[in-house]
Amino acid sequence: APSDSAFKKSGQPSLDLLRFHLSPLPLPPASLRLLTAGSKIPTMLPGQTLTVTTSSSDRVTSFNNIKLTGSPIYDDGILLVYGIDRFFDPTFQFNSQRPSDNSDTSCSAKNHTASASDSFDQAIQTLKTGGYSAMASFLGMQLSGVADQSGITVFAPTDDTVMSRIGDFGEYPSFFRRHVVPCRLLWNDLVNFGDGSELPTFLEGFAINITRSDGVLILNGVPVFFPDVFFNDRVVVHGVSDVLAAQDSAIKDNALRIDDDDDDDDEILFDPSEF
Repeated sequence: APSDSAFKKSGQPSLDLLRFHLSPLPLPPASLRLLTAGSKIPTMLPGQTLTVTTSSSDRVTSFNNIKLTGSPIYDDGILLVYGIDRFFDPTFQFNSQRPSDNSDTSCSAKNHTASASDSFDQAIQTLKTGGYSAMASFLGMQLSGVADQSGITVFAPTDDTVMSRIGDFGEYPSFFRRHVVPCRLLWNDLVNFGDGSELPTFLEGFAINITRSDGVLILNGVPVFFPDVFFNDRVVVHGVSDVLAAQDSAIKDNALRIDDDDDDDDEILFDPSEF
């Protein structure tokens, strides 16, 4: 949110400029501090992103060389508002070397379980209290205490999404494993992968393909909408807007729509055998 003095100095902003100041990602201060210089943040202006310009010596986060207030002006857990002293410049250019599009995660899928650890217990508790109880149950039952120094990354759909898509999720043990990557990837790691990069999962033969749409990070056709829901030295959790399916399956699901004669909304038909 630009200050009142910024509005007085610049005059009436265009609708596109206002959209450039809105991001579809909830980014609390803890998440902002993890973003490295050059990381891209999607905005509500199609095709335009903000660039993180925070240096190692800065105490507060900056986008497009404009510093944000250290703490949100408003934060209800869903909407966060930070203050800035002037408008962001949509023509801003940031020159830096980005990692190769074919970044190597140095991960290999491992299918084993061990005793529960404090790191997993913390993640499970956070997920349970944040509306991700289904994913918390899977984490506790299937992968608690995975003994690997590289840790894991969980892409978690909400409980409502899980239950509406697969019903009795206990019958589908492969569901959770395709949402987990056998290495620890924070948000600033994910945004540095190029389009077409693939992440291995704990489900043999299932990979997560990374693309972008209007600056939003997309995993097998599903947007990441809540980065860094939880993270510690072993586990990272990112919220996603739907369950992750194989890309061919996702395309087929989107095609299988029928019109309800009594309702204008479309209904999507899913094949439970896919899960």
